[in-house]
Amino acid sequence: MRIYLSRPHMSGHEQACVAEAFASNFVAPLGPQLDAFEATVADYLGGGVHCVGLSSGSAALHLALRIAGVGPGDEVWISSMTFAGGIFPVNYLGATPRFFDLDPASWTIDTGILAEELARAARENRLPKAIVPTDLYGQSVDLDALEALADQYGVRLVVDSAESIGARYRAERMAGSGGDAAILSFNGNKIITTSGGGMLVTKHKDWADQARFLATQARDPAPHYEHSTYGYNYRLSNICAAIGLGQMQVLDDRVARRRAIFARYKAALSRPGITFMPEPEGQYSTRWLTAITIDPAQTGTDREAIRLALLDHQIEARPLWKPMHMQPLYHGAPYHGRGVDEGLFEQGLCLPSGSDMTDDQQAEVITHVTAQLDRRA
Repeated sequence: MRIYLSRPHMSGHEQACVAEAFASNFVAPLGPQLDAFEATVADYLGGGVHCVGLSSGSAALHLALRIAGVGPGDEVWISSMTFAGGIFPVNYLGATPRFFDLDPASWTIDTGILAEELARAARENRLPKAIVPTDLYGQSVDLDALEALADQYGVRLVVDSAESIGARYRAERMAGSGGDAAILSFNGNKIITTSGGGMLVTKHKDWADQARFLATQARDPAPHYEHSTYGYNYRLSNICAAIGLGQMQVLDDRVARRRAIFARYKAALSRPGITFMPEPEGQYSTRWLTAITIDPAQTGTDREAIRLALLDHQIEARPLWKPMHMQPLYHGAPYHGRGVDEGLFEQGLCLPSGSDMTDDQQAEVITHVTAQLDRRA
């Protein structure tokens, strides 16, 4: 039986929520389940945020950047190590990305490098329109430092929290609640899923109102179809939102299970040359995926050899995100850093981490990884 990297994990609550939507005939895009899902997530995140359910995390980022005023010729400063859907909306708006490296102590955007470049850009009168840091593999960025920088320079901050719902930045603050806006993803491989979907989270009510308007084809209030600007068909389906309602009931359990999976991998695989994604003191990562690096000089093998060995046994593993500044699409784009993200991509591997993975399945993964390491020792 194939062991997947991270597959959907249903709880049973979802069917009851979907049945309620069907019974009331709210199978169109909007309905009470969507309202309830938005309210439930807002309640969970706290801090007086407003939530707008959307068709994807990329849609949420697109709307957030448009509402932030990003347009042709503007710069958006963004984590280079991220999923493509976390950068493409910059292109949709005709803006230009400037990429930033990671801090080796957290594997999230290096706020020191960012601060230096913001100071330089301010002197040269070329500040970005927005900053988009990524909560990589379920770990929150340094919200305090980023929010202070954004406030100091008057730059909008949109946090890509696609992988981190359920994480905490500090004991009193949830990941996904920071910046002018944050974006969540409920794609099929995420900690919880709506089959496909996302959410825009913002402390600004007017941003939430604008997002709802733009996401429903920007239809002006009138008995006929009246449009004073263009919009999108970006709203989350009420049926998908019903799935999300059921998933929210088990979110903390899912995070706890993934953290337990990470802890077992770390206990079994720690040795010279194997490094696990760090967790800064005071933070609580979802450990969406267990991310490791394999140093060939110390282990005698490499990331790709282990990945292929696992694949031979029908076990799915995946390299870490390839940094965007290394992608052909963004060849020559400005990049600031020391190549921390490049090294992580070169040596990094994500191990199967789904919350429905059994102990026996994880033992099988550990056995094959250990065998590959021992063979080269």
